[in-house]
Amino acid sequence: MHVLVTGATGFVGSHLLPALLAAGHSVRALVRDRSEYDPPDGVDVVTGDLLDAGSFDAGLDGVDVAYYLVHSMRAGSDYAERDRRAARNFRRAADEAGVDRVVYLGGLGEDDETLSEHLRSRREVEFILRDGEYDLTTFRAAIIIGAGSASFRMIRELTTRLPVMLTPRWVRTDCHPIAIDDVISYLVDVLDKPETAGETYEIGGPEVLTYAEILKQTGRLMGAGEPTIVPIPVLTPKLSAYWVALMTDVPSSVARPLIHGLKTPVVADTEAAQAQFAVDPTSFADAVRLALSESRSRDAARVAAATGGAGR
Repeated sequence: MHVLVTGATGFVGSHLLPALLAAGHSVRALVRDRSEYDPPDGVDVVTGDLLDAGSFDAGLDGVDVAYYLVHSMRAGSDYAERDRRAARNFRRAADEAGVDRVVYLGGLGEDDETLSEHLRSRREVEFILRDGEYDLTTFRAAIIIGAGSASFRMIRELTTRLPVMLTPRWVRTDCHPIAIDDVISYLVDVLDKPETAGETYEIGGPEVLTYAEILKQTGRLMGAGEPTIVPIPVLTPKLSAYWVALMTDVPSSVARPLIHGLKTPVVADTEAAQAQFAVDPTSFADAVRLALSESRSRDAARVAAATGGAGR
């Protein structure tokens, strides 16, 4: 099958590309700057920007299925408008190219006023894509645990740098984390299931945890010990976002929408996904161990590259 992946350089996209190749698909990656991208062997790379209508249309030629994994959260406070424009441009181009299916990875949360701006933006993109002439399959997930995830990076750095945390009430909010390997299994397996076209699936791991439990478990697994968490009811999400940006390496443009989203319970109804897909969910502890192992491997590779190799 001829597949296009948008957001190929991102966290999910970079894990998805090799999995699609291993499954025997012909894979094309859409990137904005070819000179800064080192693709896996066998990936066809095309350039274009979803915010620039017409710049990426050729990349959709001959494509059977396109993955939409793009969001503009790092771009600043106008990310929601940028995401709307990108989705509309993509929908038009996919329709004109005659793409059969689009697969979108969005966020969990009820369709009501409790959704944060970030989660509302993810849902709005879903609604825009749904109006295309192709069949849309949507997966909705909460925090994805894996090396390279901004959410997990934030959790990891907080647990190592702050043995005592003063947190807002969102630490008691329920969340349904999922391992990146499980997400990739869903995204790849959907190509072999034409009956999933037009459907929406909520996906999550085997455990529902509060954010306090996520922080404590991560601390234990990292060997840093459980952080002491002190909820402060008057600590607003806005102040909390400034605190996270100050105490971690996560950019404030990313930390703010993530923190605002933490006030929304995000628990998946996984019944439909479990009935349709043979994905054995990874435990939270195993997902964290895998993420930490991959992070250490990446860090070692960066050090070796910076020093010219271990033997020098």
